[in-house]
Amino acid sequence: MTDLVPIRRALISVSDKTGLVEFARALNARGIELLSTGGTAKALREAGLSVRDVADVTGFPEMMDGRVKTLHPAVHGGLLALRNDQEHLAAMQAHKIPEIDLLVVNLYPFEETVAKGGDYADCIENIDIGGPAMIRAAAKNHEFVTVIVDVADYHPLLAELDANDDRTSLAWRKRQAQIAYARTAAYDAAVSTWMAAAIGETTPRRRSFAGTLAQSLRYGENPHQCAAFYTDGSARPGVATARQWQGKQLSYNNINDTDAAFELVAEFAGKGPACAIIKHANPCGVATGKTLKEAYQRAFQCDQTSAFGGIIALNQPLDAATAEEIAGIFTEVVIAPGADDAAKAVFTSKKNLRLLTTDGLPDPVAPILTFRQVAGGFLVQDKDNGAVLPADLQVVTKRSPTQAELDDLLFAWKVAKHVKSNAIVYVKDGATVGVGAGQMSRVDSTRIAARKAQDMADALGLAEPLTRGCVVASDAFFPFADGLLTAAEAGATAVIQPGGSVRDAEVIAAADEAGLAMVFTGMRHFRH
Repeated sequence: MTDLVPIRRALISVSDKTGLVEFARALNARGIELLSTGGTAKALREAGLSVRDVADVTGFPEMMDGRVKTLHPAVHGGLLALRNDQEHLAAMQAHKIPEIDLLVVNLYPFEETVAKGGDYADCIENIDIGGPAMIRAAAKNHEFVTVIVDVADYHPLLAELDANDDRTSLAWRKRQAQIAYARTAAYDAAVSTWMAAAIGETTPRRRSFAGTLAQSLRYGENPHQCAAFYTDGSARPGVATARQWQGKQLSYNNINDTDAAFELVAEFAGKGPACAIIKHANPCGVATGKTLKEAYQRAFQCDQTSAFGGIIALNQPLDAATAEEIAGIFTEVVIAPGADDAAKAVFTSKKNLRLLTTDGLPDPVAPILTFRQVAGGFLVQDKDNGAVLPADLQVVTKRSPTQAELDDLLFAWKVAKHVKSNAIVYVKDGATVGVGAGQMSRVDSTRIAARKAQDMADALGLAEPLTRGCVVASDAFFPFADGLLTAAEAGATAVIQPGGSVRDAEVIAAADEAGLAMVFTGMRHFRH
């Protein structure tokens, strides 16, 4: 393959005109002829640059509201012709097709149109046709043609030309071709995903996902794993859209845990100050309070050992008093929908603590797709945005829960949704007092949560664990009465669970005998 190839002629057609004039002027200064279309040509002419219309090359005017302008052999021949093939060169000469050495295209803002809530017709109109066709043609012929699809690559291209006497190297063109194909793939993925949703197709025959590199990570879950973080272009508040004020680069595990923490605390939007502390994607403390400081203190009291080196998420802007309290223990990340200057100042001495702020909280009931890779494919499902209201609950025991118990049951149910299965959550007065996560046996999760509560009572010098007089949530039904009775022994007085076991009657009878109140949700919250 040819290595260094000079650029003599460039076709520029962009929707995003950021940096366009400066870039085009730099090309023009190198003696590169500029071809262009529509609004791009107009912008360049207004800047005093000499531009040749693509219509002069094709012999056809732009037509059909700009839908047809570059879909022509004179354009695609100039992009696709092999410069070392005599038949190709003869065809170009016979049909007066000029060589195009550089293609600069960014596409119609389809993703932005969808994000702004454009209607069906508006979204369809913003699907680019000519742009992707030219990009694919130029990328295919990267032996001779350079393609640019991102504004971020304007300056690197100029640097490449400076380093190689206005030529590009084959290695550089190959890299740009890969970037170009990834861009058209992501664009098509966005279109197909939107259209599937628009027509109500929940399981389309083909499903594509795409992302844009946000940062290369030092490593993945473990040091021997290569990793990177990609964003999907959505505006959902969270780690992908957050601003980092201080601290070193987030790690793979930091990002994963921060996402888990912020998604959990968002369940308590509008419910007063709330805090969630996460370790290895599981909550080790969640609480509400009269202030953020109190919410943090109560969440921390659930499991102070596990909270060390954890992730803290808040549902309100961080204030100085809460920051001072958090600063008393090593914490990896704090994320909140804002932080005042005094709070930021508190953390300046904590060089390794990352402070992230967002413009709001994610909507816990918004419809979102999640996916997970398996050997030979991937699983796709709706995000678990299930929620229950008091009216949805079925009281199945002789005793109904008190209002205080009901409030805690609903709190515990929200938390249980975010705990790895099998999940058991003890709650008292709007705060977790024991969490059992990720066990193969539900009764073991029940015991572990109670054991951790006892350990904290011993550490705090309490006469009894905080599970005395608590409620308990189970993410799935109790298959036997043993788990429920273990929770009762720990001090639980009321239970929330989905129900649906073939032994429900046995479990209900055990609850009645123990004097427990129990409600069924009819909804399961497995999390793996």
